[in-house]
Amino acid sequence: MLKRTITAVVAILFVFVPVIYFSDTIVFPIAMALMSLIGSYEMMSCVGLKNNYLLLAISMAFGGFIPFIPWFTDGMDTAVITFLSISVYLIVYMVIFVFSKGKTDYSYFTYSFFGVFYTAISFESIVLIRELRPSLYILVFIGPWISDTFAYLCGRLFGRHKLIPEVSPKKTVEGAVGAIVLTAASTILYVFILSKINHTPIEYNLFIIAIVGAVISIISQVGDLTASAIKRKFGIKDYGFLFPGHGGVLDRFDSVIFTAIILLNIILLKII
Repeated sequence: MLKRTITAVVAILFVFVPVIYFSDTIVFPIAMALMSLIGSYEMMSCVGLKNNYLLLAISMAFGGFIPFIPWFTDGMDTAVITFLSISVYLIVYMVIFVFSKGKTDYSYFTYSFFGVFYTAISFESIVLIRELRPSLYILVFIGPWISDTFAYLCGRLFGRHKLIPEVSPKKTVEGAVGAIVLTAASTILYVFILSKINHTPIEYNLFIIAIVGAVISIISQVGDLTASAIKRKFGIKDYGFLFPGHGGVLDRFDSVIFTAIILLNIILLKII
């Protein structure tokens, strides 16, 4: 517990805060690209493909490149280059799979492709959210972390019914519901604080904001459970060791990367 706390404090003070402070510079996409690259390596390692050096190289290149796209493109160009990058990555992946001649279980390829794909696209989504809604992108980080905290606290205090014990034995229905309600309330509080800091009236419908907060909690919990299910499938405790006591990028950001994609779609659909 002490190691987790120390790691969290150090990461917040010396990594998270500086990256957020310089989020309007190239520091932000570099940080997101680095997290994506490391996460891609962790996924390849998880499924046992890190020794396939060609596949590992293209996966890490894809993971490190995608979050940079919004920095040097705009609008439709971003979508086009992203789509082209995904297409090339998929084709090369399939070529390598075919020429492996069945030496590797196809499910390993499927898990690794899915894992690298959603990791890279999620960190790109965070960069896009920062460009489209500078006032809301921090929700991508604090929303899931608040949800995780409330799920833990509500589970400890009121937990009676297991949520999905086959995937995560400690998670409870009460914890999940409490997290949804309290994250919705925290999202409204965030908007209030933001309006006070900027000395501007609240620009969003608070009911919609509460719904968005609830969705963030639901999706972040799904992300957490998905990451846990994959770890159980491959028999590992943590994806990596970048954050002592917390695991790797995919352990610490498992709920964040799912949330980013959904929040970006909410913004693109002009719900907020």
